[in-house]
Amino acid sequence: MKILLVSDIHGNFPALKAVAESFDCRFDVIVNGGDTTVYAPFPNETIDWLRRYRVPSILGNTDRLVVGLLHGRTFKKPAKPDKRIMYGWTAAELSPKNRDWLCRLPESLTIACPPDTHGRPRSLGVFHGSPADPDEFLFASTPLCRFRELAGTVSHALVTIGHSHSPFHTVVDEVHFVNPGSTGRMFDGNPAAGCAVIDVLPEGIDVHLHRITYPVAEVITELERLRLPAIYQEMYRLARKLN
Repeated sequence: MKILLVSDIHGNFPALKAVAESFDCRFDVIVNGGDTTVYAPFPNETIDWLRRYRVPSILGNTDRLVVGLLHGRTFKKPAKPDKRIMYGWTAAELSPKNRDWLCRLPESLTIACPPDTHGRPRSLGVFHGSPADPDEFLFASTPLCRFRELAGTVSHALVTIGHSHSPFHTVVDEVHFVNPGSTGRMFDGNPAAGCAVIDVLPEGIDVHLHRITYPVAEVITELERLRLPAIYQEMYRLARKLN
């Protein structure tokens, strides 16, 4: 079973498109780990693509706030005016079909995987922050004892996460934890889109983390055309979190 894992696209369709085209979509399943919306100016194009290819997707924290706005709720965070503009703009911009799609997303998913060589069943658990908390940040530097705690709470052989925008692959107690980084908004000075290719084989699980270049200028130009807060042009240009 071959899996393409994306996460934290944040409305950056040029990045998602570049990832898909670089692998020619030769996968058994494409999985989206949440934060599909907000910050880049292509939310409809992004969701249209995910819907077209029937990509299993979950809700991320930015998506959750957009859903709240769509349901008429207000929020106290984020407090920064530029962030609130991006959330409000995204909620207003979504097409009716894409609003419905976003509002129906679950917070986690379980996907069946082929059994191992001994015939034991395996599954993939899709989470945003962690299996314990959708807002938990996990990094390669997170202590192994925390991964061991989380491994004890799941029955999955493979756990995918996002949220921290930090790519890593950690194996603890035979549970593989994979974060592809952010497909649409990396913060490490390299704007290339993060993703992961996972092969679930009878004899084991192979994970390869990738960075794919994409036309960042398309995002910057569209942000400028729409007169959205200029700080986001700089963030995409530098691939840094500035706010």
